[in-house]
Amino acid sequence: MEIWLIQDGEKTGPFHDYEIRRRIGTGGLDATTPAWHEGLSAWTTLSEIALFRDEFIDKPLPEEPPAQPVPPPLPPSPPVIQGKPRILRRFWARWLDIYLYVGVWWFLMWLTGRNIEALFTNPMVAMTRLAPWFVIEILLIHRFGTTPGKWLLGLEVINQDGSHLTLGQSTRRALRVYFIGIGFAIPYVLLFCMVLSAFTARRIGAPVWDHVGKHRVNTKPLVAWKVVTLVLVFFGALQLQFGVISPVVMKLMAKELNTEQGKPLKEILEKNPPWSLPRRDQ
Repeated sequence: MEIWLIQDGEKTGPFHDYEIRRRIGTGGLDATTPAWHEGLSAWTTLSEIALFRDEFIDKPLPEEPPAQPVPPPLPPSPPVIQGKPRILRRFWARWLDIYLYVGVWWFLMWLTGRNIEALFTNPMVAMTRLAPWFVIEILLIHRFGTTPGKWLLGLEVINQDGSHLTLGQSTRRALRVYFIGIGFAIPYVLLFCMVLSAFTARRIGAPVWDHVGKHRVNTKPLVAWKVVTLVLVFFGALQLQFGVISPVVMKLMAKELNTEQGKPLKEILEKNPPWSLPRRDQ
């Protein structure tokens, strides 16, 4: 559960319930601290929230402080909270962006006559080719708060106060996604990072990169034409990528199938090759 507090007249949060318990135990928060969580209609005190009531049993209230000026009034309404992490929606938004970029990247490599087989089989290229995309994402999140995939699925990345991320905030967020979210696009590391990120998002309500940066993701209702556009763009990006690399894949498969057991499949592939763009690196 996420809790909001008012301390020294300022609204702070959200904090996870275990963080609140820790601060109560160390004396950082007392029973009279104003607090709010989703489901409450108005601000109350920590001692009135059932989740923390036992934390104040047999603990004396703080001594009456000397007379001070009247504190500023509480905010007129509870804060806006982020809500559900929307893991699936964020997953598809992320991978539409990546596959759209990768499809265009391979097309540009084909268009400029690069050696597609050398690029395809080079592990360093696989690890670094997404770096330019994250530079683009940094600028898009900083300027617009969204990317093509996020826009089609109604997602917007902003700060807790509703402002757009600064260039520095957007850069740090993108680096965390590149390192923690997709693990440099190394296949097995990528899968591990995705599972870990999904588990973390369910546990604390947001992925690590947004939780640490104190960002939130606004979600809007899905729009039918945007969802259809997403499916078409995703399919088109895959086709564009496959049209460039399919000759290389076929060549590598032919080498692997150069046995009696693989001969029938090899003959089928040779007679019915998949669609591909004509080679330009000859």
